[in-house]
Amino acid sequence: RGDRPRGDSHQQSEAHPQQMLACDFLTAETLGLRTLYILFFIELGTRRVHLAGCTAHPSQAWVTQQVRQLTWDLQDRHPSVKPMRFLIHDRDAKFTPSFDTVFRSEGIKIILTSYRAPQANAVAERWIRSLRHECLDHLLILNERHLRRVLTEYVAFYNHARPHQGLDQQTPIPNAHRHEQGAIQRRDVLGGLLHDYCRQAA
Repeated sequence: RGDRPRGDSHQQSEAHPQQMLACDFLTAETLGLRTLYILFFIELGTRRVHLAGCTAHPSQAWVTQQVRQLTWDLQDRHPSVKPMRFLIHDRDAKFTPSFDTVFRSEGIKIILTSYRAPQANAVAERWIRSLRHECLDHLLILNERHLRRVLTEYVAFYNHARPHQGLDQQTPIPNAHRHEQGAIQRRDVLGGLLHDYCRQAA
């Protein structure tokens, strides 16, 4: 792994945040003390999160397949959206050479963080903290299927309903159908653990 190029300050200065991705793994324990691994990506410019998947066995084949799916999804975005050019990740062995190869084939350069330097991937680390504090720390995860459902609901809330200070209180995916007037309605998320407030159509 040591022969893979590290991203330098010149590379990063060339990149607009809208064209940078970061990714990481985190773990969650089930009620039966089984460890599940979660792979996610986050866009640095918009803070939009892409949930790649969760599994008890993050093999090279599994990881590579999740990456392929992500790159297909990125290709399907509107032509006006700038393509991703850089990906930041740490030196975890689960990020195999085939993982990087898929991104390089799409013209995306890999920026490896230094050893034991989580602050070098601060946006991804901040999302992990949010996920744990707002979601996982309050739930008992039954199994992989349950975790996937919880993550899918949380990511949808995070992308579409959770305002961000760094985005001027906007959401990663702006809702063009939000109404300025009308009665305020509350939508419970994850069984009432989180709430989304919006106005009903007048």
